[in-house]
Amino acid sequence: NMMFMSRSTFYRKLKAVTGMSGNEFIRTTRLNYASKLLASGKYSVTEAAFESGFNDIKYFRKRFQDQFGVTPSEYKQ
Repeated sequence: NMMFMSRSTFYRKLKAVTGMSGNEFIRTTRLNYASKLLASGKYSVTEAAFESGFNDIKYFRKRFQDQFGVTPSEYKQ
C-alpha cells in the first residue's frame, strides 16, 4: 500500500530487478545475514540460524549448503 502498487505488481517488479521470487529473495537475504554472523565467530550454527529467522536447523543447513557450497560448520571455520 505504501508503494502504491498491488502485491502482484510488486512481486513482478522484484522478479524483474533481482531475478528471484519474493521467497528466494528473502531466503537469500537471511542466509547472507547468517553467514555474516557465523563469520564473526560469536554465534554457533544454531544461534545464527535462529537469529536470521530460520526455525528448522535441518532446512537451514540444506539451504546454506545449496547457496554457499559448504555446510555452516565448515563455513564457520
